Amino acid sequence: MAARAIIAFSLVFIFSLNAHAIDKHKLVIIAGKPSHPPRMHEFNAGVQLLAKCMKDIPGLDLHFVLNGWPKDESIFDDVDAVVFYMDGGGRHEAVQEDGRRLKIIDQWAKDGVGLGFMHYGVEVVPEQAGEEFQRWIGGHYEHMHSCNPIWSPKFEQFPNHPITRGVKPFSIKDEWYFNMRFINDVAGNKPTELDGMQFTPILVGIPDQKVRNGPYVYPKGPYSHIQANSGRAEAMMWAVERRDGGRGFGFTGGHFHDNWANDNFRKTILNAFLWLSKLEVPKRGVKSAVSAQDLESNLDPKPSRK
Repeated sequence: MAARAIIAFSLVFIFSLNAHAIDKHKLVIIAGKPSHPPRMHEFNAGVQLLAKCMKDIPGLDLHFVLNGWPKDESIFDDVDAVVFYMDGGGRHEAVQEDGRRLKIIDQWAKDGVGLGFMHYGVEVVPEQAGEEFQRWIGGHYEHMHSCNPIWSPKFEQFPNHPITRGVKPFSIKDEWYFNMRFINDVAGNKPTELDGMQFTPILVGIPDQKVRNGPYVYPKGPYSHIQANSGRAEAMMWAVERRDGGRGFGFTGGHFHDNWANDNFRKTILNAFLWLSKLEVPKRGVKSAVSAQDLESNLDPKPSRK
């Protein structure tokens, strides 16, 4: 009997170890509803492409939601990280239902859940969610304070951070927002600690005067306060480690769908997804490949604008 008990205990102990070994970190990526002309703001296609790139990563339990906030919120059960790739502003998915969703997300943050916002998804109306975004990810796009020119910044130096592992210098044309409304109104181009939050700029570039002068996408500008910061480096992606133990990032690129074909552009985000989920990022970053067929898959049906 004693021998059987020992064997039974051993089996239970081994099972527990195996269960712990296969314990996965749950990431949910929410794609926004269709907007903009074809190959721009292709949130549904972009999320599915990125999910395909991560389908074989050990320890990652990845789920995605298409066309906005899910009807079945049980997908968020036991979530470790949530990423929002969608339109923002006054109709941001996070601020709908009279603040109910904001309260849900705020509770996630208090529980240490990672939060990421991409492209237009980093923009909110300050009175609606500015304070929350500064708490969650350190900052946000603010209308008429930030600007959104289409340009090609040069990302030549990177911080020693898991998100930058394996990322080589690159430059790519996108609608790169800058002059974000960061917490305590810092410029956001240097690592710093802000109210117990560790802030690290990830993608930093220097707009030349032509970029600062505009035109911006909307309103076309120029804005005098943007011009006044001539020569200043600007953060276009940043990461934070919050006091609650959670992580966050903001990424202002992602306007043009075809940019996901760029290995370094894509790797930066795939690394960020792992880091946000508290999984170890490989030394050389997440390896992936995107084919021409991948770029054509799952595009939203949109009327062409001539």
